[in-house]
Amino acid sequence: MNKCLIFAVVCIAICTSAVVFGQTARVKDIASVDGVRSNQLVGYGLVVGLQGTGDSQQSKFTPQSVANMLATFGINVSAATLKVKNVAAVMITADLPPFARPGTTIDVMVSSLGDCNSLQGGTLLQSPLKAANGDVYAVAQGPLSIGGFSAGGGGGSSAKNHTTVGRIPNGALVEKETSTQLAKDDIVSIALNQNDFTSATRMAKAINEKVGPGLASASDGNVVTVKVPAEKATDIVAFISEIEQVEVATDTTAKVIVNERTGTVVIGGNVRMSPVAISHGSLTVEVTKEPDVSQPNPLSYGKTEVTTTTAVTVQEQPAALLQIKNGSTIDELVRALNALKVTPRDLIAVLQAVKEAGALQAQLEVI
Repeated sequence: MNKCLIFAVVCIAICTSAVVFGQTARVKDIASVDGVRSNQLVGYGLVVGLQGTGDSQQSKFTPQSVANMLATFGINVSAATLKVKNVAAVMITADLPPFARPGTTIDVMVSSLGDCNSLQGGTLLQSPLKAANGDVYAVAQGPLSIGGFSAGGGGGSSAKNHTTVGRIPNGALVEKETSTQLAKDDIVSIALNQNDFTSATRMAKAINEKVGPGLASASDGNVVTVKVPAEKATDIVAFISEIEQVEVATDTTAKVIVNERTGTVVIGGNVRMSPVAISHGSLTVEVTKEPDVSQPNPLSYGKTEVTTTTAVTVQEQPAALLQIKNGSTIDELVRALNALKVTPRDLIAVLQAVKEAGALQAQLEVI
């Protein structure tokens, strides 16, 4: 059996067993508190100390940036006269986690903006990082770690990994914190990672059983609101921690995910089949060319000639016909398809045909 098909069967077996025995998860694993989120930061800066691998003169903004930087130190030079082979202009990105306080350090990613060859050995100069509102929330600076190398000379070169992107662990210092309101009007909103009305309803019921009746209700398929009781109003964090530990019986939409590029098929355990008959066969046509030696008659003036003979072989495997009963589980479907000895790519074609026939009771997504 093909490895991809084996992998799909294993995933299906796991999903099927989960449906039979009931799958539960903690609230904190399938949802998050509304408003508790990271914020993206971005900035522009200069990496110095490169060994001749910086931006070339074609990157006009790099000399201008160097001239502007030197001007802040009282050194006035013309950008046109600068050669910046040891300097590279970069963009800096980072995620500001929730509840980050001034003085907290965060990791930053540094990516080349010009045409530098490598950021290896470079140091990022102090650069402000801004959020979407234009405010500066952190400042980044420090030596880069690129996790690779590049070297060359005499017409040859060697490189490992991507050398124009680097990382600075704990390279940014938070200067401004973001405001996060955990309970607005004494209500905590829990947002599910995936929209599902059944899961939202079950979550509200489980929270009511755990923290108190009538406190939680599902606003829609994505948000569950929980009223903060009076005795918990002074310790919202402990109340949210109690909610996060609640076990919920989750539910998922029946889906079949198909990746035609890799031949990978993943089928959810909730998939069911309507009555359908499936037939699968294949036709193989093989064209081969073989050399043929032509010998002249004895005592003749002929010459030995080598010619090519073309042979065409046609093989057709016998097609099998299998019947799928109404309400069959995905496990039965896989056994039937394995009996047909289909490859993952043939399985994709079969599933698409079954979906077109209206017999696949699931969403078919091709990625």
